[in-house]
Amino acid sequence: MAGEDSKEPLSDSSDECSDQEPTWIYYRDRPEWSDVVPVELNEGPFPVVSIAYSERFKDIFNYFRAIVLKNEISERAFELTSDALELNPANYTVWQYRRTVLKGLEKSIQKELTFVRRIIEDHPKNYQVWHHRRVLVEWSGDPSSELRLTEIVLAQDAKNYHAWQHRQWVLDTFKLFDHELEFVERLLEDDIRNNSAWNQRYFVVKQTSGFSEDIVSRELTFSVNSIKKVCNNESAWNYLRGILAHYPSGLNGHPVVEELCQFLDDNKSESPYYFAFLVDRMEELMQSDASKRQVLLPKADEILQVLATKVDPIRREYWLFLSRYLNSQFAN
Repeated sequence: MAGEDSKEPLSDSSDECSDQEPTWIYYRDRPEWSDVVPVELNEGPFPVVSIAYSERFKDIFNYFRAIVLKNEISERAFELTSDALELNPANYTVWQYRRTVLKGLEKSIQKELTFVRRIIEDHPKNYQVWHHRRVLVEWSGDPSSELRLTEIVLAQDAKNYHAWQHRQWVLDTFKLFDHELEFVERLLEDDIRNNSAWNQRYFVVKQTSGFSEDIVSRELTFSVNSIKKVCNNESAWNYLRGILAHYPSGLNGHPVVEELCQFLDDNKSESPYYFAFLVDRMEELMQSDASKRQVLLPKADEILQVLATKVDPIRREYWLFLSRYLNSQFAN
């Protein structure tokens, strides 16, 4: 299977190309299909907004419905699913039946992975094709091509949810985490705002080392260094908050975070994410210690007013709502 995805890049060129497609022969005109009675789509006597299917589409799917009803497991049925998927690669029924035929005929999983890769090249955000690939990898027990494939897909679109989902499944199922943090750090070097890469980093830490005291400090340092480079990076701030959820005293008290706040204060930062973080720190302290409310509530409200009127007016109503909420909770 290692040879299935050894080709680079993702897009594939073939030496067997021609200037024009071969003449298409309808299934109804093929002698080898003369024993099959096609089954037309039944949309009822009064179809609403009927889809204008092409003749080729109707021909292929009429015969597909017929072989499904017969539960036919044959080479011709397998080839028919290929034609059906060419026209509609998101049809989950076709993929499911293809798997049934694939297993019934004991077809080559390696060849099927190559077929699937070609579909992914053209339809990288097709849920059904990624699910089909997962099943194939489950059957083979060989994930050796998957991390490289998803890396190539993510190089074209770093936010491809389906590729990330498949990658996480492979990593977790086959315990292939050894070099994943390095991969994530390369992505963040290319784009420090890549929220998918930040999410992946959290996933890797959670599934491997967990959030021990040393790991929390390491990850806080990583996110703080990123924030110092680009203060208005919401992804890094969200990651910082996620890591602090595993710190006993929450948003307050960790020396790495306290140093960050001092650094941003010294540099007179007006990042809305920093201001929102300060408000949440104050709320946390007011919840845990009522004696601090008289001092902290006016400070928090002042920051919220600045957010609403100057720093982040696009979300003015949210900041004013938060101001009213804090006052309702802590004013008395």
